Amino acid sequence: MKKMSRNVLLQMEEEDDDDDGDIGDVPASRRPFLTPHTHLPSSLVLENLGQTIVPDLGSLESQHDFRTPEFAEFNGKPDSLFFNDGQRRIDFVLVYEDESRKESNKKGTNEKQRRKRQAYESNLICHGLQLEATRSVSDDKLVFVKVHAPWEVLCTYAEVMHIKLPLKPNDLKNRSSAFGTLNWFTKVLSVDESIIKPEQEFFTAPFEKNRMNDFYIVDRDAFFNPATRSRIVYFILSRVKYQVINNVSKFGINRLVNSGIYKAAFPLHDCKFRRQSEDPSCPNERYLLYREWAHPRSIYKKQPLDLIRKYYGEKIGIYFAWLGYYTQMLLLAAVVGVACFLYGYLNQDNCTWSKEVCRPDIGGKIIMCPQCDRLCPFWKLNITCESSKKLCIFDSFGTLVFAVFMGVWVTLFLEFWKRRQAELEYEWDTVELQQEEQARPEYEARCTHVVINEITQEEERIPFTAWGKCIRITLCASAVFFWILLIIASVIGIIVYRLSVFIVFSAKLPKNINGTDPIQKYLTPQTATSITASIISFIIIMILNTIYEKVAIMITNFELPRTQTDYENSLTMKMFLFQFVNYYSSCFYIAFFKGKFVGYPGDPVYWLGKYRNEECDPGGCLLELTTQLTIIMGGKAIWNNIQEVLLPWIMNLIGRFHRVSGSEKITPRWEQDYHLQPMGKLGLFYEYLEMIIQFGFVTLFVASFPLAPLLALVNNILEIRVDAWKLTTQFRRLVPEKAQDIGAWQPIMQGIAILAVVTNHVIYSVKFFISYAIPDVSKRTKSKIQREKYLTQKLLHENHLKDMTKNMGVIAERMIEAVDNNLRPKSE
Repeated sequence: MKKMSRNVLLQMEEEDDDDDGDIGDVPASRRPFLTPHTHLPSSLVLENLGQTIVPDLGSLESQHDFRTPEFAEFNGKPDSLFFNDGQRRIDFVLVYEDESRKESNKKGTNEKQRRKRQAYESNLICHGLQLEATRSVSDDKLVFVKVHAPWEVLCTYAEVMHIKLPLKPNDLKNRSSAFGTLNWFTKVLSVDESIIKPEQEFFTAPFEKNRMNDFYIVDRDAFFNPATRSRIVYFILSRVKYQVINNVSKFGINRLVNSGIYKAAFPLHDCKFRRQSEDPSCPNERYLLYREWAHPRSIYKKQPLDLIRKYYGEKIGIYFAWLGYYTQMLLLAAVVGVACFLYGYLNQDNCTWSKEVCRPDIGGKIIMCPQCDRLCPFWKLNITCESSKKLCIFDSFGTLVFAVFMGVWVTLFLEFWKRRQAELEYEWDTVELQQEEQARPEYEARCTHVVINEITQEEERIPFTAWGKCIRITLCASAVFFWILLIIASVIGIIVYRLSVFIVFSAKLPKNINGTDPIQKYLTPQTATSITASIISFIIIMILNTIYEKVAIMITNFELPRTQTDYENSLTMKMFLFQFVNYYSSCFYIAFFKGKFVGYPGDPVYWLGKYRNEECDPGGCLLELTTQLTIIMGGKAIWNNIQEVLLPWIMNLIGRFHRVSGSEKITPRWEQDYHLQPMGKLGLFYEYLEMIIQFGFVTLFVASFPLAPLLALVNNILEIRVDAWKLTTQFRRLVPEKAQDIGAWQPIMQGIAILAVVTNHVIYSVKFFISYAIPDVSKRTKSKIQREKYLTQKLLHENHLKDMTKNMGVIAERMIEAVDNNLRPKSE
């Protein structure tokens, strides 16, 4: 396929029929955007796309200018990852439904979609990508467009994206373990290196085409690994235009998928997860990940983080590294928590105040006031005997010790994780990622204002002025604040429900259970009110979560962060602030406010002048807090598992059943992956959120349930393998993404840690002393980073000096010859 010297865009005056928002809509004449011609220098790639557009092309007569993919029949090799020629690797797959074979009668709409797709694919070819189309073997309406990036395109965009690539093998030796005598034990827990071989380490530097000889290129086909190739192709797909409407450009594969022009876009898995590929050149990394990571028999083994990072990218790798480290640290907290719980359980009969409550001559003679004005009777203190015994299990000296320990533990966890994260940044080449990261295409599309950079004193484009930025920030903050107030209003509604329903249960519950002492012992008006209120609170939480997710995405899109990291951090802070208030507000109310402002006999405190303020259960509010936590966290875990595990598995099972019943043909790799489930738009957000909410409950309310770390430990051991199973078996392969750290979740955990210290009454000095005593980056990691920078600069400068010396030598020789030629006649 030949490259075109210009792009093809559709100029359409009619109403646009896309319904996916305004991402990518900006006047074409004002957009400083990507120029992906591979014959241009890399420094010009980001400047000249507007010069390569022919905007008035859209009539049917002019379709001969479209460059279309090559059509090829499936070659019968189900494990093949290459075009039919067996040479060009498939880096990405686009899927669409052939408009000419659709059953819909909307011919006008189908024609518009076809022309947009043709223009987009033509421009992809113009940008140097190679396309090959193949029809589905099971559904002839589906067409799979396979995308390949040639060497020249990969080199050009590797420089544009500042991708770090190998310079020379790493000569730094790994430090031997301090626990040499336990090597036999660590080998049992580690992945067998004969199965998953360790990756060779290199010193790296951002790629430059004019210094290609300085890089460690042994094999061109292996220099860019599949994950890097997919990143580069997705970078191009996200920025190529396909249409101009009223001088407004539309671009990007995401918009085309959202509007239904393409049905899917994804990179390929390298093989089936249950067996190895028949292709001898296939690395079978998916199979290895399933066998050594996602399979239940590997639950006791360490995670193969380097292979996870290589296959799925640094963003997925850092999540599993953090989750694994958090789970390891929970082991110590779980041991101490179980010890404190056993201490309380074994000493509950020695609790002095519980004995006095249960004694008939003490608790049986103390008459307590009614808990409501009209229907509630007087009651004796000894009816709280059972609940007081249970309360002694948690309200003991062991719980106090555990609360102090958890204040120290949370600080140790955060500080040691920073060190581990710094090591991963070095090992995975993400130390200077913030300087390398490219702007999002949606941000680039809006850059219409020219300003002078204060540092470089050069012109640069930004999407809006300082005043416009202030307006956007104000509007976004106001929207978030409004939704937080809405949550607080729902909590107040739940409190009013508690106050009103408690009177009803107090009047009717004893009559309905008359004569049933075992039930009456536990099903008190307070218990019934607490359980029903917790269930209603959980339902409200889930409804508000569903609505606010869409609102938060809209607010963040309007805010327009520059990079993908900035976008995710902004969205994370908005979502977590909402989730924090949503999940924790009712728990904070029970723990710190309920029963604290009830007045005294004869002068109770009333809500809204009508409802008497709520009192705790006779045994205290701690058991009610445990009930609230159990219902919210248990319901949340069940709901998450239904959404994340059961639903994708059922959908894939149904799809597999239809395919088997409809056709017994051999299906290619790309068609097998198409029938897997796509990952959600928020990616790992809900995985992080689930763990951070758990982290909050483990640290903030640890005094109410010392077994929380143990339950969290068991849950996380399963969560790691369940998430691994989902990614490996149920979902399409994600586009690999770079990530330097866990993003905004790090300061969120710091905030939770400080709040946990406050709620558990631990002195601030303990936390800050430990934070100061443990450096964020270890000395060994610092020396590795400095060593790599030194060798990189030395290598590049030495090569540059050699070239200069060589050139200067040639110039000197020519000057000497010229002088000799001039002087020779005079001497003669």
